[in-house]
Amino acid sequence: MPHVEKGMSVGLFGGSFNPPHAGHALVAEIALRALRLDQIWWVITPGNPLKAGRAQLSLSERIALSEKLTENPRVRITAFEAGSSIRYTADMIDHVTTRNPGVDFVWIMGADNLRDFHLWQRWREIAQTVPIAVVDRPGATLSFLSSKMAQTFSRSRIDESDAGRLARIRPPAWTFIHGPRSSLSSTAIRSGERS
Repeated sequence: MPHVEKGMSVGLFGGSFNPPHAGHALVAEIALRALRLDQIWWVITPGNPLKAGRAQLSLSERIALSEKLTENPRVRITAFEAGSSIRYTADMIDHVTTRNPGVDFVWIMGADNLRDFHLWQRWREIAQTVPIAVVDRPGATLSFLSSKMAQTFSRSRIDESDAGRLARIRPPAWTFIHGPRSSLSSTAIRSGERS
């Protein structure tokens, strides 16, 4: 787990990153600026329970590829979940927040993940534990309006102009961040590799 100090604000950007690509790096950079974070932890999961059975690069390959994508020293590539036998995002967030009192964490996800967020293990608990920043992705701009999470926590949404305060707001709190979008996707990259 990367080192942090009390009073810092840290974005948790988790996923399988199979493979990582420039779109992921763009989401991290947008979130870093818009949320005024001290760090982003790019948390590479050993596996995604919702994507079981799919071909996957090794964890070490995904770490190495992720490290090549970002040169920003405030973006920390980590795979601490593997050493902690953590399987679900809710468990990872509990693990991180318990071990880092006094640090303000924000969960960061691309808008393409918001559509299925309600399928995640203990998704309501995640939203009630840390603020959430949803970063726009191609083809997913309108999904945030109709997603179960957006509807369930509609009163907890803050305006994008207040995104810089999100890390310090008591959850549930979330925002949608617009910005440059990349059409790259891990699914499309994997499909192209097979053809």
